Amino acid sequence: MARKWLLVLLAAVLVGCEDAQTTAPTGFAGLGTEAQGFSQVVHGKPLQFPADLAAHPDYRIEWWYVTANLTDEQGKEWGVQWTLFRQAMAAQDAEQALDGWRSAQVWLGHAALSHAGGHLHDDRLARGGIGQAGVQLDPFRAWIDEWSLSGDVGPAFSPLRVAAAGEGFSYDLDMQAERPLVLHGDRGFSRKSDRGQASWYYSQPFFEVVGEIQWQGEQHRVTGKAWLDREWSSQPLAADQKGWDWFSLHLGDGSKLMLFRLRSDDGSHFHSGTWTTSDGTAEPLDQDQISMTPLHESSVAGRKLPTRWRLQVPDKQLDVQAQALNEQTWMGTGIPYWEGPISVSGSHPGVGYLEMTGY
Repeated sequence: MARKWLLVLLAAVLVGCEDAQTTAPTGFAGLGTEAQGFSQVVHGKPLQFPADLAAHPDYRIEWWYVTANLTDEQGKEWGVQWTLFRQAMAAQDAEQALDGWRSAQVWLGHAALSHAGGHLHDDRLARGGIGQAGVQLDPFRAWIDEWSLSGDVGPAFSPLRVAAAGEGFSYDLDMQAERPLVLHGDRGFSRKSDRGQASWYYSQPFFEVVGEIQWQGEQHRVTGKAWLDREWSSQPLAADQKGWDWFSLHLGDGSKLMLFRLRSDDGSHFHSGTWTTSDGTAEPLDQDQISMTPLHESSVAGRKLPTRWRLQVPDKQLDVQAQALNEQTWMGTGIPYWEGPISVSGSHPGVGYLEMTGY
């Protein structure tokens, strides 16, 4: 029962818990509401490592996000997701945020394993301050219950081990990267609208993966590539931004591409991205450099979602189609969304992941 009420409370906080008579927009999951009392993302403040690998409890929302495109010993393709979210229900100083049951921090974990013919997922919820979930630096460990992302990490946020298990599935993966972290936007300051909303955002897109997965009792040895995202903010969206479409691409020439669009109620969209060469050199992409066009919609969980896209970055001679490996990778959690592996064809073939919210 405690877990049930925590889930209800977290959903209420994220969604904004609007009064029935209130029609003012609050952005997807309430992330466009005002955030008085919380720390703000300020342009020009440099990121600090290794400190910024850890949690930022003075900000309202934060996540550690791993996606992996894997292949087993028979050549079958798989997708893995592991996410730890931190949400502050009220502004607190650092000491209060870590202080037992007085902590206003709530932690949420999502895990999934997917292939072309199936998708399994699970979620976990925890209170902050009592040791059930959290993030520590030395050695690095992010965890919720027995799910964990851990390692004695160096400057590249590597090596890491990620592990989780749910009903009918599990995975245990070792990830190694030699390229530097990629700072999105202007040295990690990632704009989310033309009205000032922003987040701190960096990635490690160069992980090489080996490990094991289990699907309905069958074990498989897998190899592949993984992408880790770190992002935190107190008001990352504008109030009229109802959701986003986010891509992470591992391209065949070793380059990496991150693209997103934030959808507004009036039909205007805010685009951003980062092109990273195989040697780790990152270049931010502006709105006018990016085209993201839905090509095909699928019926998923009672709604229509675009599961095939055309992505274009003319400055990089990129013109590709991205197709969902499994159109039904719906994350039916407290705040539902679509997340799954994709294949990429065209000028720059490859693999990647797509996340879509607010549909």
